[in-house]
Amino acid sequence: MPFQFTSDKTIVKQSLKISLAADTKKVEFAKTTGRNPKVNKIKEFELEVANNVSRLGDDIPIQQSSIKWFEETAKYNYSYNFSWMNRPIIQVPQDMVAMQELIYSIKPDLIIETGIAHGGSLIFSASMLALLDMQDAITNSQMLNPKRSSRKVLGIDIDIRQHNRDAIQAHPMSSRITMLEGSSTSGQIVEQVKEIAKDYQTILVCLDSNHTHEHVLAELEAYAPLVTKNSYCVVFDTIVDDMPDDMYPNRPWSKSNNPKTAVREYIKNHSEFVIDKEIPHKLLITVAPDGYLKRVK
Repeated sequence: MPFQFTSDKTIVKQSLKISLAADTKKVEFAKTTGRNPKVNKIKEFELEVANNVSRLGDDIPIQQSSIKWFEETAKYNYSYNFSWMNRPIIQVPQDMVAMQELIYSIKPDLIIETGIAHGGSLIFSASMLALLDMQDAITNSQMLNPKRSSRKVLGIDIDIRQHNRDAIQAHPMSSRITMLEGSSTSGQIVEQVKEIAKDYQTILVCLDSNHTHEHVLAELEAYAPLVTKNSYCVVFDTIVDDMPDDMYPNRPWSKSNNPKTAVREYIKNHSEFVIDKEIPHKLLITVAPDGYLKRVK
């Protein structure tokens, strides 16, 4: 089955042209008559952004420049330079913004993450869920106990180093975090995760542990089915497929053995997911090109 995308580009472009043309006519009407055409400024801006993203998706040279930029900065471990609430997150800022947008839009009550490292991503997700709790409390005029939440982050790692575990558990966001130690693809861990997930309604999954084809494909088979409709399974480090063959000499993954090759294989037989192209087109700098998988059915 060929890859599926969230929308047909031709249809999107035609819709953008029609919508932009309509708003343009309203603006021209206002200028010539002095009357208010009731232009929806928010919609107008959203259409402008959508048009920008569509044009970026068509600009192959700028996409190639982004990949080259990533290649050149990787030698400095660029993604190591950032933290979230004082914990190293090992992520590029663009993907952090994209995840914030997804979490706010989806409003999950459970985020499952494979790969913990220093814990920055767990803290990030927990803080986003805390903001959702605060918004709910403000909207509904309710008292909020910041240490109690029905929303949780579940992190899995084969080796949670003690100093990282201690730092995560000492963090103010820790009440929203549960950690499981073990291989994310082991039957025992998978069953534990499924048992926990049964109690939640809206689930977002992030895969960011071992980046080999075999491991990521096994994670997709295990955890992608837990993703709820209109939510996402985000597969990080698909960028490995776009890097030179000798980029990772001391790692088990490579240009032909990586998260993106696993995504390609998985998506062939899982029409319930589509590759969201708009997000990487918008970001340009991302470790997850073709890695934002949206569940559509």
